[in-house]
Amino acid sequence: MDSVDVIEGHLPNCRQKVPSKVSVVDGKSSDLSHILSKYIHDDAVYAKVRDLLNCEMEVGLARSTNANATVKMFITYVQSLPNGTECGDYLALDLGGTNFRVLLISLKGSSVEMKNKIYSIADELMIGPGYKLFDHIADCIANFMADHELNGKQIPLGFTFSFPCHQEGLAVGRLARWTKGFNCEGVVGEDVVTLLQQAIKRRGDINVECVAILNDTVGCLMSCAFSDHSTEVGVILGTGTNACYMEKLQRVELWDGINSEPDQVIINTEWGAFGDNGCLDFVRTDIDKEVDRTSLNPNKQIFEKMISGMYMGEIVRRLIVECASKGLIFNGHIPADLNTEGRFYTKYVSEIEQDEDDGEFSRTQQILDELGVIKPTLIIDCQRVQEICRVISERAAFLASAGIAALINRINKPNTTVAVDGSLYRFHPHFHNLMLQKTQSLTREGLKLHMMLSEDGSGKGAALVAAVAHRIRTTSSAHSS
Repeated sequence: MDSVDVIEGHLPNCRQKVPSKVSVVDGKSSDLSHILSKYIHDDAVYAKVRDLLNCEMEVGLARSTNANATVKMFITYVQSLPNGTECGDYLALDLGGTNFRVLLISLKGSSVEMKNKIYSIADELMIGPGYKLFDHIADCIANFMADHELNGKQIPLGFTFSFPCHQEGLAVGRLARWTKGFNCEGVVGEDVVTLLQQAIKRRGDINVECVAILNDTVGCLMSCAFSDHSTEVGVILGTGTNACYMEKLQRVELWDGINSEPDQVIINTEWGAFGDNGCLDFVRTDIDKEVDRTSLNPNKQIFEKMISGMYMGEIVRRLIVECASKGLIFNGHIPADLNTEGRFYTKYVSEIEQDEDDGEFSRTQQILDELGVIKPTLIIDCQRVQEICRVISERAAFLASAGIAALINRINKPNTTVAVDGSLYRFHPHFHNLMLQKTQSLTREGLKLHMMLSEDGSGKGAALVAAVAHRIRTTSSAHSS
């Protein structure tokens, strides 16, 4: 078997050939190549990124250096993966924005049945007293349970809470700060699981215990691990980026849990902050620095800003403007929309790269028309815009690959499955293949990897964490008896 195995059926066009560089033959091609050369690196550079990340991870894992680490390596307290014996009904709560979901997950052998309902959060609840927010959540859980005739049943719940937390146990997570427009008083510094349980208790009519709190990256890993037990890495590549992986306890100096089997724990790396200390400056360009400077969080999340969907479109836009200002595209004309920060969406990158070089470039033409580029758009302009998109998305995929290779090398098992989720990975036509090829080239010889699209990590994954926690608790109680 080839050392890189694509999981069929998990991603559209997963066998699609990665396109080669567009051939541009006029006299301006060398100028374009010079501009783009700053974003094109060989394997030696990506190997350096891989090794730097590994060093930064060691800093985050060490007790003496964790406080000053940029890659924080948070302990999740999730030590066990699904083993196929989990069964029964579990609830999942997915809170990460203005809407949240309540899910019922029924596990029966290898099958998973899911039911869910989306609930909204009013603006006043997002900025009001914290207890009102959690009362609303408890009300929605009760409504969901009534709809599915679950009243009177005792059901474990897994809570995906997509806000920065300091986790102190599997079911203890203190909110570090609100993001995404939330600013409820009385919650920062508090254990959100306790606040949820208090709200459930105030109702007094539902029997739900939150047995685990997690982020979407852990959920991504767990969701794939249910069907593929060799899954030990979870990666999010969407609006933002993050990764988690299974680490040996002996390497986790800040571990304060029970030293028992299994001798491992999932670590939430928070790798988006890799490079915040300047260690990635050797691969950053002037445009990378401009995008960072004008962002909401300057000098933070440097790795994320070179990879994720929140920033990729803006990097491409600035490159297009630079090329147009030098007369390399659009006859030097820069429409007002292209001069507007944030106007070139990352989804445009995926759509443009779906175009074949067949003399039509229909998607590219449509996007440039939306942006006010003067017609007729020359095919050479479409080729060059596509080339800019290709180079930036390729760099993003290769940087993510360097990070994944660092994790696989740390795990150091013959076969490791990487669970991946996020809009960038799902919808970009070439990201999957680019990552497979580059990750394998950066991984230690003899280690095989699989890459698998994760389905609903924040929902299904949360319920699976709850199911595993319930299985372990039940088994421990039986042994004690």
